[in-house]
Amino acid sequence: MTTDHRERLHRALADDSFIQITFSGKISAALPYRRVILRPVLLKGRRHIQISRFDAKQDVTKNVLPEAAPTQVDELLALPFHTIRLQTSAEDVTMQIAPSGKVSVKSTPAAEPRRAELNHDAAKDLPLPPDLPDPFLQAIGIMTGDGRVKAAMQDKFTQINEFLKLLDHTGALGGFDHTPVHILDCGCGSAHLSFAAYHFLTHKKGIPAALTGVDVNGTLIDKDNLLTQQMGLSDVCFYPSAIAAFQPATPPDILLALHACDTATDEALALGVRHAAGIIVSVPCCHKDLHRQLQNREPFNPLLRHGILKQRFADLLTDTFRAQILRLMGYKTDVIEFVSSEHTGRNLMLRAVRRPHSTPAQADLAEYQALKAYWGVTPHLETLLAPEFAALHG
Repeated sequence: MTTDHRERLHRALADDSFIQITFSGKISAALPYRRVILRPVLLKGRRHIQISRFDAKQDVTKNVLPEAAPTQVDELLALPFHTIRLQTSAEDVTMQIAPSGKVSVKSTPAAEPRRAELNHDAAKDLPLPPDLPDPFLQAIGIMTGDGRVKAAMQDKFTQINEFLKLLDHTGALGGFDHTPVHILDCGCGSAHLSFAAYHFLTHKKGIPAALTGVDVNGTLIDKDNLLTQQMGLSDVCFYPSAIAAFQPATPPDILLALHACDTATDEALALGVRHAAGIIVSVPCCHKDLHRQLQNREPFNPLLRHGILKQRFADLLTDTFRAQILRLMGYKTDVIEFVSSEHTGRNLMLRAVRRPHSTPAQADLAEYQALKAYWGVTPHLETLLAPEFAALHG
C-alpha cells in the first residue's frame, strides 16, 4: 500500500462525503477478520467513526473520535486484506491488493444519489435489520433462533438487503392497482432472494403478494416447496421447468431473473416483456451466445484475441443490448451495481420499470441497429421478441 493510497483513505475519513470503508480478506493465521467496516456515526451530537470487525463467529463494534481513525486505518493496512472499498457520496473506489503488495485501483461514479447514515443504529434502516429477530431469516437459515445473523451467512444477508433496497428504489412497488402482486422468479435456485421479495412486500410493505418460482433443478424445487410448507405459505409455489417452457397461470407483476445462465436470462426477460410485467429485475450470469458470434473487427482485434478480454467484453455488450431492448419495449431501464464484488462475482443488475403507452424513441432504435450492425451479431433476446420487434418497424 503506497503513501498515496493511505493518505486517500485518511482524507476520506474527515470528509463530509464519506460513507464507508470496507476491508475484506480471508481469515488466516495472519488475518483474524474476514471484514472490517468503518462508517461515520453521530453520538451525542459529535461525529465519530464506527469500526465493526467481523471474525468467523461474531462482530465487535467500537466508536472512535475522527482524529483517532487514521491510526486505526494504518493498523488495518498492516494486515493482509485483499480488497479495500471506499464509498463516498460521489464514487466507489475499489483497491485490490495482490500478494506481492501491488495495488490496483478502480473508481466508478455512484449509481444513485446517496449520503452517509449518521445514526448509531443505522442498520435498523435496512429492509431486514440484523438486530431484529425475523422468522423469515430464521426459516431460510440466515439468522439464528435468538436473532443473530450467522457469521457464514453475512454475505447472503448483505445481498438480500441490497436487493430489497434496489427493488424498493424503483418507486413502483406501490403502483399496482390490484393484489396480490404476483412475483415470478425465473431460475429461482434456492430462492433466497425470491422468498425475500415476497416477505418484504407482504410483511414489511403491507402489499399482499404471491410468489411463483421455476427452475430446471428439481432437487432445489423440492427443497423450496418443503420450506414453503414449513413456513405455512399458501400463496407460494415452485415448479420444475425450463424458463422457455413455462406458462404462468397469472401474468407476473414483478419478474426476477437472478443468475439465470446465458440465454436463460433472455428467456426470462422475453417472458416479462410479453406479459407486460410492471417491474423486471435481472442479475445476469454467464454469457456465451454473443461470445460465439463475435468476430475479429478492426480496431478491436487486440481486445478480441485474448480469451478473457473477449469474454468480458461480450458480457458487457450482451447486457448493453439487453438494456437497450428493454427500453425499446417500453421500460425505463437502469444498469447498476447490485452489491460489491466482495459479496458476489456477478454484481451487475438490469432494473426496468414499465412505462405504459410509451412510444420507443427512434433515436434509441437507431442506436440499437447501429450497434448490432457494427458487430455483426443478433442478440438472442431480439430473436425471442421477433413479433415485438416487427411492430417497432410498423
